[in-house]
Amino acid sequence: MAQFDVFRNPSATTRKHYPYLVDIQSPYLDELATRIVIPLGKADLFKNTAMKGLTPEVIFHDENLLLLTPQISSISKKQLKDPVGSISHLRDELTNALDFAIFGI
Repeated sequence: MAQFDVFRNPSATTRKHYPYLVDIQSPYLDELATRIVIPLGKADLFKNTAMKGLTPEVIFHDENLLLLTPQISSISKKQLKDPVGSISHLRDELTNALDFAIFGI
């Protein structure tokens, strides 16, 4: 697994609103049984309102999504199957959103 890989949400219950999870965990922590993830939510379900700096807009597989940084969580590594892509090209936006959520900067 690579940092910023995108996976299909394994939860049938939440997949409709949050189709993907982004693995944000450092590759140095690969031995852990869990991964830290942030869901990508369908932007239209959130009235297309991104919170500046906190929930950046992401276009992935031609879908308008929001990185829902406040919903950061962990998931068993076993639940994350094959990645369906990567948003590593948005590294700066992702780390800025995390900095804003945690440190307010």
